[in-house]
Amino acid sequence: MMAPVIVIGAGLAGWTTVREFRKLDTTTPVLLITADSGDFYAKPSLSNAFAQGKLPAQLVSTPADKMAATQNVTLLPHTRVSAIDTAAKTITTPAGTQAYRQLVLATGAQPIRVALEGDAADQVRSVNSLQDFAAFHAHLQTATDQPDRHVLIMGAGLIGCEFANDLAQAGYRVSVVDPGARPLAALLPEAASDALQQALQALGVRFYWGTTVRAVNATSGAGGLAVSLASGEELAAHGVLSAVGLRADTLLAQAAGLQVDRAIVVNTQLQTSAQDVFALGDNAQYASAASALSAHGSALPYVMPIMAAARALAANLAGTPTTLAFALMPVSVKTPALPLVVAPPQPGTPGQWNAPAPGIWQWIDDAGLPRGFVLAGTQTAQRMAQSKLVTL
Repeated sequence: MMAPVIVIGAGLAGWTTVREFRKLDTTTPVLLITADSGDFYAKPSLSNAFAQGKLPAQLVSTPADKMAATQNVTLLPHTRVSAIDTAAKTITTPAGTQAYRQLVLATGAQPIRVALEGDAADQVRSVNSLQDFAAFHAHLQTATDQPDRHVLIMGAGLIGCEFANDLAQAGYRVSVVDPGARPLAALLPEAASDALQQALQALGVRFYWGTTVRAVNATSGAGGLAVSLASGEELAAHGVLSAVGLRADTLLAQAAGLQVDRAIVVNTQLQTSAQDVFALGDNAQYASAASALSAHGSALPYVMPIMAAARALAANLAGTPTTLAFALMPVSVKTPALPLVVAPPQPGTPGQWNAPAPGIWQWIDDAGLPRGFVLAGTQTAQRMAQSKLVTL
């Protein structure tokens, strides 16, 4: 019996790899193993569902059983892989040991957990999956009858700002706490950050800069939380959402002896340090030759890189050697208060931001060449035009 291609993880990276592989190979058995249900959903939809009034179940675009039948794969939901033996080419689950022809790690990333004081620190939630969103949604539903529905968000990065916009638009009072001085500071020039902050403040979002959450304690009210900031301020909230960042899920890879840096290190054909073991998505650190982002390679936790990586990986799995090379892939920030498109310059690229027109910022290098851009508001329509100007 032919050993299957095994994919661990049924997020966007896992399912997209399966779909792309099936376009090239319809007969090789495929086994997809996932710790969750395996239902297919668009992860970006998690941070704009409250304003649309969508329930968690409504975010599922294709149920797992239908996906499995359509793609002709064997699905093992609610199953965790406990070990990988790269020499024997096997994986171990509670059901036993299974041989693989090729193995794909699409295990994603896990939210960074901040150590907090207080008897309700365990009530701080993160949203990085549909299951996480369902738990957060259920918790906030207990506040629907309260006149002051207040959610505090830790972190003013991409996810923090998107949820701040979404929750405020859905009628919640929102506070954002961040040790920095402005939203999306790692991606935006100061003027664009200021514009985003003003747009979110117009929705009622309040920012607390230069401080962090120190403790979360329960109060006498139903579901109420007392949040203590490092600055000494005390805030009452019904829910606390941590959006301080993600860390690649590399535990399984490390235990198997694979090369791991910030994520699982892969070459330009998505292969790890072990033969016939591949990785992509939030848990992969792409080779610099593929990402052109730094001398040490980079993680690219966005949709477009995953789609490109899945196509290249599928070809390699099907026997056609294919080198991954990322094109410029601008990121859309889901903040309807001020829509944004961001194509950041490569890390370490010397230069400065230039604003040739309102709502357009270009990163101009020392040679006078545009190496990245930010578009805001109606200027997001210039996405293609600005992309053509960028030198990678």
